[in-house]
Amino acid sequence: MAEESLSDRILRENDAVFRTMLSHRFVEDVKNDRLSKEAFERYLVYEGAFVDSAISIFAYAAATAETMPQKRWVIAVLDALANEQIAYFERTFASRGIDPSSFDTGIAEVEAFRAGMLEIARQGGFLDTVAAMFAAEWMYWTWSKEAATRSISDPLLKEWVDLHVDPNFAAQAQWLKNELDMTGETLEEDEKARLSAIFGRAMQLEIDFHDAPYL
Repeated sequence: MAEESLSDRILRENDAVFRTMLSHRFVEDVKNDRLSKEAFERYLVYEGAFVDSAISIFAYAAATAETMPQKRWVIAVLDALANEQIAYFERTFASRGIDPSSFDTGIAEVEAFRAGMLEIARQGGFLDTVAAMFAAEWMYWTWSKEAATRSISDPLLKEWVDLHVDPNFAAQAQWLKNELDMTGETLEEDEKARLSAIFGRAMQLEIDFHDAPYL
């Protein structure tokens, strides 16, 4: 029997919290085309603010990456965040007449997500960021694949879901998984357990963050 890969071990050990996120009210509302306009717009503002923070998170990853392929990958992620995802939010806010400054992005669940993910990147090494972002991106890619097959009446919500099943996003999620697997082959047991715990922490932060649009 082949030895279990690090990413598969992480997913197995965090199956409960991962499935809790996959069955979150927000995910179910998107898949069943019942997410309210108000909740979606709050989510957009909160998520848009986090994408700005994600640029800082991946900047830490660029600083701690050990190989040129890793650095190139992070640079590509930073480019996509700054020139594609931020552009989506700017365009969406303009088309819907949303003023982000009129929303409180400092509420506990949103701030905890931003601060928690930044802390992982700032205090840890490259693999810490990889484990945390693997949690976020594998989760989005997993539930968005099903949501993308459903009827979503809001075209901007449909576009957001489709962004997360785009081949480029799928490749990014898979890269994170592969990076864990390659480096995991030489890691000690305690380091593997630590990265698994980071995944679990990031997933719980995601769950709480997705509660925020309903508060």
